Amino acid sequence: MPTPHRIDVHHHIVSPGFVAELESLLQPPTLNWTPERSIEDMDRAGVATAITSVTTPGVWIGDHEQGRRLARESNDYAAKLAADYPGRFGIFAAVPLPHIEASLREIEYGLDVLKADGIALFTSYRDKWLGDPAFEPVMAELNRRKAVVFVHPEAPLCCRGLLPGVHEHVLEYGFDTTRAITRILFSGTALRYRDIRWIFSHGGGTTPFLAERLVRAPGINKSLAQYVPDGVMAELQRFHYDVAQIAHPMALSALIRLVPISQILWGTDFPFRLGTEYVKGLSEFGFSAEDLRRIDRENALRLLPKWSL
Repeated sequence: MPTPHRIDVHHHIVSPGFVAELESLLQPPTLNWTPERSIEDMDRAGVATAITSVTTPGVWIGDHEQGRRLARESNDYAAKLAADYPGRFGIFAAVPLPHIEASLREIEYGLDVLKADGIALFTSYRDKWLGDPAFEPVMAELNRRKAVVFVHPEAPLCCRGLLPGVHEHVLEYGFDTTRAITRILFSGTALRYRDIRWIFSHGGGTTPFLAERLVRAPGINKSLAQYVPDGVMAELQRFHYDVAQIAHPMALSALIRLVPISQILWGTDFPFRLGTEYVKGLSEFGFSAEDLRRIDRENALRLLPKWSL
């Protein structure tokens, strides 16, 4: 097996309480997850540390009390996993957005008490995307803390069940990541909160393919220009993007034209994909040994320096 050195920033776990309350909404890989399966996959792929997060549908599905309870239960479980397997697991703490006050409390608990590596958010919550004014208090607090924020997609209410037989994750997750990035840009969220360090899943979704349209948008609607004074590309190149679900030539070719190697992070989307798939896919793409070192580990360490120990 390869020597563990990689840092996986996109690795899902589920607590017993999460499964008990949301079982009917979860996919088989989630239901079959165990810590032992995570460790086994990490060892096979040479992953030293996985930063864990909750997967879809997240902890909030319309009930504020349930969301608050599942966020705390999920975060405590992630912390126990990190304690049980020293050095192997970090934490992107869950928050029960759109409940603002409960989310602020969970940010405090996650970062101050559990010493989480960052906060996990979803691209949208029903009919609101990140960047919506409703989320301003949370953005301000994350900015104050200079937090790493991992963003995972969800399918919004507008776009579920559109194509018979095609699950939302096939198309909508990529689209919704781009919607969130667009809203963050053109709401001024990225400009106002410069100290949030964003990680977007799945190579930014469809963003690399739609970059020209995003770049042209402020020229078409002049009111948007105030939010991107240095241009859209400068903002997109400040964000970080993981390689989960894009370890193939089509998507990687687009992503490396959009952003420098410094902004690309290793991520697997385990248990939906296996780490060895990314070892193979990135190796065969043609990255140099130096670029692979940066993607595998060094880029993540700039955001998460405690894992250099």
